[in-house]
Amino acid sequence: MNTDLDDPRLTAVGLLAEAYTGLMNRLAAQFEEHRLSPVEFEVLMRLARSPGNHLRMTDLAGQTTLSTSGVTRVVDRMERSGLVRREACASDRRSSYAVITDEGMQRLTEVLPGHLELVQRWYVGLLPEEQLTQLLDSLRTVRDAVNPCATAGSTESALPA
Repeated sequence: MNTDLDDPRLTAVGLLAEAYTGLMNRLAAQFEEHRLSPVEFEVLMRLARSPGNHLRMTDLAGQTTLSTSGVTRVVDRMERSGLVRREACASDRRSSYAVITDEGMQRLTEVLPGHLELVQRWYVGLLPEEQLTQLLDSLRTVRDAVNPCATAGSTESALPA
């Protein structure tokens, strides 16, 4: 077996993992300051940026790093904290929506200025605009290939009538 440890594919995956881990470590303290875990922040952001500020639970799972049972546990915890609530889906009794509450939106509003400052300092601000645009296009291409559910429910057409 011919194993090339200098294979650029290994480098590409390794750099992505190192960059992601490093960035998340930089953001973790700020999330903690606002009594949120990184996944809770991700859930709030996904809901706040979705039409109607809600997503079906299955779509939320597809857009996050969680399984459907993982989303259920996180939403349960966030519901107890008053950050989200569940709503029944009128068109499919098997489905329910996670909806960001006013309290959840307030928490997000408190977190965002510091979060954006850190993202600027440790991510987007490090790249010239043209390079950032290319990176974002490339990340979308990869994301769409490996996680085609990542945008499920995030368009107006996905909303119930």
